[in-house]
Amino acid sequence: MQLVLLSGGSGKRLWPLSNNARSKQFLALLEKEDGGMESMVQRVVRQARAAQLTNDITLATNASQLDIITNQLGDTVSVVTEPERRDTFPAIALAASYLKFTKGCNDDEVVVIMPCDPYTEAGYFHTIAKMVQCVERNVADLVLMGITPTYPSVKYGYVVPAAQVSGDKFQSSGYLKVSRFTEKPSVEVAKALLKQHALWNGGVFAFRLDYMMSTVKKYIQSESFEDTRARYQEFPKISFDYEVAEKAESVAVVPFTGQWKDLGTWNTLTDELHHPIIGNAIMGTHCENTHVINELQHSIYVDGLKNVIVAACPDGILVCSKEHSEEIKKAVENLTPRLMYEERRWGTYRVLDDSTYEGGQHSLTKSITLNPGKNISYQIHHHRSEVWTFVEGKGIFVLNGVEQRVTAGDTVIIPAEHYHAIKALSKLTFIEVQSGNRLVEEDIEKFEWNWSE
Repeated sequence: MQLVLLSGGSGKRLWPLSNNARSKQFLALLEKEDGGMESMVQRVVRQARAAQLTNDITLATNASQLDIITNQLGDTVSVVTEPERRDTFPAIALAASYLKFTKGCNDDEVVVIMPCDPYTEAGYFHTIAKMVQCVERNVADLVLMGITPTYPSVKYGYVVPAAQVSGDKFQSSGYLKVSRFTEKPSVEVAKALLKQHALWNGGVFAFRLDYMMSTVKKYIQSESFEDTRARYQEFPKISFDYEVAEKAESVAVVPFTGQWKDLGTWNTLTDELHHPIIGNAIMGTHCENTHVINELQHSIYVDGLKNVIVAACPDGILVCSKEHSEEIKKAVENLTPRLMYEERRWGTYRVLDDSTYEGGQHSLTKSITLNPGKNISYQIHHHRSEVWTFVEGKGIFVLNGVEQRVTAGDTVIIPAEHYHAIKALSKLTFIEVQSGNRLVEEDIEKFEWNWSE
């Protein structure tokens, strides 16, 4: 069985911690049993493996998230990047092509599609196992997970069963045939749907690989993943629900009744945080239902606040009542400042200072940390020079083809138009000061380098 996790989103609803490069699923705010912290995507991958669902996991995502996925999950998962955002059907079609042509999966391989960020329990993955069994038994071409509703929500789509069956019969089959779908209804319609025993559409689908590939071939006839990806724009920009699920002639649903949440707003996320403070902060005794998350080195003190979220990071500071936290996305959707913190495939960087001086000269100061064994590519900049001061660890530095060892206390100068790279032998941190008149991430040209060790 192949599990495909869909990872998208622009990350505005949990601003300022989330942004276009670090969407909500990558925020390491959830506490594990051992006291460590993990992100939503790390939690889902861990849960899937703990349930012994499968070790064959592929993330379908956009190219901007590749580095952070690599940083958080390493090489334990496969990653398929879409060349542009075109909704869930093209993303799933591309992932299916990857499984078919690159991984060499058989046509009858069962594929499960699910979001990468539900906050759920082990029973969720046991329900997925039941969905796989339904596909293997040819119960239906397409099998969905239906979340048992807790209220008449207008945020979710609904799956309406064809008919109710007796308890004994359902227990023996474990599934229901599907009559129709209803997308995000009004409250009145939602109430009527609940009386019909409708279920929320949880965005989890199971099917055989050839079922999806037959739909792919309606738009792109190809014999390679590379060709499919190169012609990605030929897929219609449409959701999987509209293009596949609602057109399917044979559909079944397996209900799930356990814990399931979308931690998509500060209000819902803070409900699942074990501690009111994460980071460098102090809370007085007169706060009620207030959470503080601080990624800055500066201390934060709060008191006398009720039902408030305070979030601070290099990209901004938020002080907002939880009641109005869902309005954040609209308020900040036009903010496009320089990203002040990013996770990359090799580690992380944080911007410490961004200044412009008289005459147009510009400087940018970063703290950069490489994980052991990772490297920044052999590269050249045309519009800036750099000075690196190493403050932690050991590494190998390359300048114009010559390698040298570096350690804490060393400083190197990299003029513009000079080739350079760095590899961490241990956790390696250095302060980078860029100088020039065009300090942008795009000022980079990469080349191959064969490391001596």
